[in-house]
Amino acid sequence: MTIPHQTDEDIAKLVQNGDHEVFGLIVERYEGKMLRYARKFLFGHQDSQDLVQEVFLKAYTNIRGFDASRKFSSWLYRIAHNEFINAIKKRGREPISIFDPDTIFPHLAASDNPEQDLDKEQVKMLLNDCLDRLDVKYREPLVLYYFEDLDYQQISEIMRIPMSTVGVRLSRGRQLLKQIYDQSTSRP
Repeated sequence: MTIPHQTDEDIAKLVQNGDHEVFGLIVERYEGKMLRYARKFLFGHQDSQDLVQEVFLKAYTNIRGFDASRKFSSWLYRIAHNEFINAIKKRGREPISIFDPDTIFPHLAASDNPEQDLDKEQVKMLLNDCLDRLDVKYREPLVLYYFEDLDYQQISEIMRIPMSTVGVRLSRGRQLLKQIYDQSTSRP
């Protein structure tokens, strides 16, 4: 019998060692977070629930590939990231660019203080209001940072981009949110 206060990594080890029933604890811990991530990242996507179930299925199926010395949440969010990106590609609504100037030129927009223009609650409010108008490459890091409370390192691992690029995308995303908001409030 397992104790619910075990770490995610401990539970993953138990599943890897054949105690498959404890995977339900992982689902309990992350189902709400994954649904929120899906709904915010895949704005307007009707299949969020199905995609989250697919994330858990893939996590369960591939649990042996998880390195228990690493953070489980980052591994799970990476699986979700891949599923959501694939859903976006299938939907064909949002382009996924191969050339990414944020990765190649991260110093052009990186901010020393990521909260300097807007505080966290303002950004959450703006995200809720303007999320559908934000490019996916800026939407995802903002959702992970502001709604999932992940740090730059975790976002970097999930999105497989350098930490400096995470900072750039958060900074540019906040700037774009502010521009979108300003444009929408300045209309008569």
